[in-house]
Amino acid sequence: MWLLPVALLFCLPQAFADEAKLVGLPAPAWLIAKPDWQNSPPLSVARLRGKVVLIRWWTAPTCPFCKASAPALNAFHKKYAGRGLQVVGFYHHKADTRLEPAQVKEWAADFGFKFPVAIDRDWRTLRRWWLDHDDKAWTSVSFLLDRKGVIRHIHPGGQYVEGDPAHASLQRAIETLLAEKD
Repeated sequence: MWLLPVALLFCLPQAFADEAKLVGLPAPAWLIAKPDWQNSPPLSVARLRGKVVLIRWWTAPTCPFCKASAPALNAFHKKYAGRGLQVVGFYHHKADTRLEPAQVKEWAADFGFKFPVAIDRDWRTLRRWWLDHDDKAWTSVSFLLDRKGVIRHIHPGGQYVEGDPAHASLQRAIETLLAEKD
């Protein structure tokens, strides 16, 4: 398990307060251009209505939280896709180097992602969904939408791995939403 820097521990209560403000709201459209979809046709919130949608912002394999959470994302996709879960990964570039879409595709493959992955250039969607709502400690946030496109659960960043409370909470939320009827 990763230990959090002490400074981040003081930011966590604010992240959870921000989460409470967003849960129950309709998910805004994402701002991802057609060519930035790496391994699937372009998707949209509207097009995914009828599915439970898990969206995870991630960055390069050097991010310990992204690396630690990748197996859980893959397991959720494998276990629940047939029941109506759509996992979507949004890459947001943090490095000082130039963004290389081919590299993003390689990193997604290295993480084993078999679900749609897109590049969130300039963090446009991440800002709209998360960062513009007060100060945040994390950018590797996850949102869970119900079949109507309403935000129902937010993991405000960091990691979730099988066996930890954040993973169990997210899995319960997925199962609850999959059991709901439109």
